[in-house]
This record gives sequence, structure tokens and C-alpha cells, in this order.
Amino acid sequence: MANSAFRQDPSATGSFDKIRGIEPVVGNAQPAHAVVIGGGTGAPVSIRTLVSMGVRTSAVVAMADDGGSTGALRELANVTPPGDIRKCLVAFADDPHDPLTRAFKYRFELANNHALGNLLITALEDATGSFPEAIRICEDLLHAKGHVYPSTLDKVTLCGRTLDGRIIEGQANISHSRTAIESVWLKAPYTGTPYPAAIKAICEADLIVLGPGSLFTSIIPNLLIPGVLEAIRSSRAKTVFVCSVADFQGETWGFSAEEHVRALQDHGMAGLLDYVLVHTPVQLRPGGHEPGSFNQVTREEPLQNDFDGASRVRPVPITYDAAYRIQESGPVVIARDFVDPAHPTIHNPIALRDALTGVLKLCRSPQM
Repeated sequence: MANSAFRQDPSATGSFDKIRGIEPVVGNAQPAHAVVIGGGTGAPVSIRTLVSMGVRTSAVVAMADDGGSTGALRELANVTPPGDIRKCLVAFADDPHDPLTRAFKYRFELANNHALGNLLITALEDATGSFPEAIRICEDLLHAKGHVYPSTLDKVTLCGRTLDGRIIEGQANISHSRTAIESVWLKAPYTGTPYPAAIKAICEADLIVLGPGSLFTSIIPNLLIPGVLEAIRSSRAKTVFVCSVADFQGETWGFSAEEHVRALQDHGMAGLLDYVLVHTPVQLRPGGHEPGSFNQVTREEPLQNDFDGASRVRPVPITYDAAYRIQESGPVVIARDFVDPAHPTIHNPIALRDALTGVLKLCRSPQM
């Protein structure tokens, strides 16, 4: 970008160009309805993949974000957090290369690094008196191919406990924790009233996709909103957890794929997971190397604070025995090489599309 006063949020748009134009795998007569539950930079990966498949897609997004531009707007203007909503709206945009879509991601260093999309959503919320209406207008502007719903409209605060027993308050602080997180909850008394349209979307879904993305700060906060787990339980949908391919965040530093699944189950998803997608560069075989025990695995992140630095990115480990234990707890494990070679922290969209296509074929009934 010529003007250094502006920059775009990274979105790996080039990676997803690989699946643009590929023939949809779902017919238009009665397309399946998928709901992606998450937020941040992870949910857009599933959104773009599902849209490319021809699946009617919605997103239910966490509202606990309190960092960066979103955190400043939330604190100073007392508005609903727009950041994760913005990222999902961009993922749904009909043309990721359209100037308006690109401008939506612009950050203004001359204006405290605020993202244009965040400012627009916030302004529209004030102008219309409605956060959902602000989202709807932005969906129209971007010619979005799906709908984005906040899981709640309440101003919730996320709290967490680290594996060494410390209590942390605030989504951004939890995300950047120096020690991995054990559990999270919403600070009383504001535990959130569910947004009805989000609950309706979940109840009517054929496929529910959790993640990928930040486990404790993007995915699980949605499950903490009263009514969300009940909606998943009452839905006819099959549920898929897309486990992160890379370990580079403080909140899950040192976690294996099995520990990701166990954390979800400990936060209400026990008995509700049908499939788990995990990354492995090699075929899993009995007797493969087992990851170390808690005392052997480093649970504290390195001293450097570069959360995108390649030096602190490592694969989320999975072994044959761990996959077997996951399956004993309920879900079917689909283990493949999911890494995008050009972006070691995100999924290869072609591999993810192939896996989700297989899951969709397995879970669709003849009546659908």
C-alpha cells in the first residue's frame, strides 16, 4: 500500500483465491445450512470454505472482545464490540478484492489504529440505535453471502484461570496469557442474554462448525451464553470442531489436540461433538510418539511477545493413541495434513473444503 498511514488487517485472501470458482458441492434446490461458531481470525476460515461449497452459512460470533480498536471503542464509546463481527462480514463478502471490502479492513494509524469497518459498524449502531441493524446494513454493502449474528448484545466480560491457578480478567489479557488457560467464564452478573436470531440459526442448522481459532477467547465464550448449548443440543445438526493447526497463542501454549477437545467438553460440549478435524503431517500409527505429560510440556510461552512470529509457531500435536481416546469420548477424528504451506498458522482451504465436504455428505439425510 503506497500510503503508510493506512494498512490492511491480514486475512490470507490469496490462500482462499484457490477455492474461488470451484464448483459448489451442494445443490441449490435444498442447500444445507451451516452455522460457524467462533470469532476473531479463525471463524472466517470456515466461513469462506463453506460458502465456496455452496452451503447456506451463518456465523455466531463472540462478544467478549476488549482488545485493540474494538476494546477502545467498547470502553470509550460504550458500544457493542465490532471487531470480530467485522472480520466475519469481510469473510462473507461476495468479492474479497472489491475496493469497499478491502477498505473495510483498513486501519488508520493516524486515528489510533482504528479499523474502518469497526468505525462504520459503531457509527451505524449509533445512527440506527441497533447493533443488528448496523450488521444488516454492512451485509448489504458487502453483498454478503451469509448472515452474522452476535451471540449476545450484552456487554460481557470474560474471566479465566491459568493452569498455575492465576485469575485473569479480560479477553485480551487471557489471549496473551503467559501460561496456558484451564477454564473461562463470564463475569457475574452480566452473563449474557442470548440473541434470539443466533439461537434460531443454531436450532435450524444442519451442520455446526466450531472454529478454528482461539479456543478460550473466540470459540468457548459463545458457549458460555445461556441458551447456546441448549440450542446445539436441541438441533438436528452434526457438530464439527476444527482444531487449530498451529500453537502460537499464550492461552493454549503447549496444548495438544486432545487437550483442545477436552477443554471444549469441559465447557459444555461433552456428548455434543460428532467430528473433530485435526492436523497431522504424517499418517497416525499405533505406537507413535506420545506427547509429554503436563510436567514435561512447556506451558509458558516464550519471552518474546511477537504473536505472529514464525519462531514461536509449532504444530498442535496429535498421536494415534490420543486420537483413539478422543474417539472413545464420542467424536470421530478426521486426521489429515491441513496446513497451508504459505501460512503455517492457518488451514489449507482446499484440504479443509475436502474434509467438510466429506462430513456434510455423512451427516445429510435423504430428506435434505
